Amino acid sequence: MDVRLGRIGFWYRLSVVLLKPPLMLLTRRRWSGFANVPAEGGVIIAANHISHVDPLVLADAIMYSTGRLPRYLAKASLFKGNGLVGRTMRGARQIPVHRNTADASLALRDAVDALRSGELIAIYPEGTVSRDPGKWPMVARTGVARLALLSGAPVVPVAQWGAQAILDSYRTPGLHLLPRHTIEVAAGPPVDLSRWHGKELTSEVLHEATDAIMTAIRTMLEPLRGQSAPTVIHDPDSQRRPA
Repeated sequence: MDVRLGRIGFWYRLSVVLLKPPLMLLTRRRWSGFANVPAEGGVIIAANHISHVDPLVLADAIMYSTGRLPRYLAKASLFKGNGLVGRTMRGARQIPVHRNTADASLALRDAVDALRSGELIAIYPEGTVSRDPGKWPMVARTGVARLALLSGAPVVPVAQWGAQAILDSYRTPGLHLLPRHTIEVAAGPPVDLSRWHGKELTSEVLHEATDAIMTAIRTMLEPLRGQSAPTVIHDPDSQRRPA
């Protein structure tokens, strides 16, 4: 589905004009499963994070597969001021996260409001590029589950592979533009979170719902890689637990 650039605002349009040509030149795209993304209404795209390049890849796949614009979460301080970063974040209508808030639910208030108004939000549950030695998804933070249960929005799991071949964020030198890289992005059916809806958002509830989302992502990633996910999940805080 094509995205009409005249309707997406100046900052998003500028990003597309600048970034779409090199993506087309440097990558072969294999996208699948995006019929699972609702055509309208609030929805959360939860994806694995393998490179600092993959937000561009993911946005490209979402926009041109569904015709919808993804909004990303970013710390609220980036939205302040009249510099390029602040103006871009506000102009592209990205979503501020209010960190250092005593109530964790209040930290996500803008994201919840955006979902209730019908926005599509893309989120990386791990919170950072995977530090797993094999770049499998790590133990995730519970923000994705909190956001889903507060808003009632469906969570569509997305697995992606290939962007790490363009830019390996933890190796030097990490940038490899050629030869042309194959990028695979696959969306699955929404994760069934019904058993946790209406429950108090305790640590146990949030971890269980988060694990269900991450299990869906790992399962979808296996055929893209032609490998089975490890039975022990890498924990960036060095606390390991079974899958």
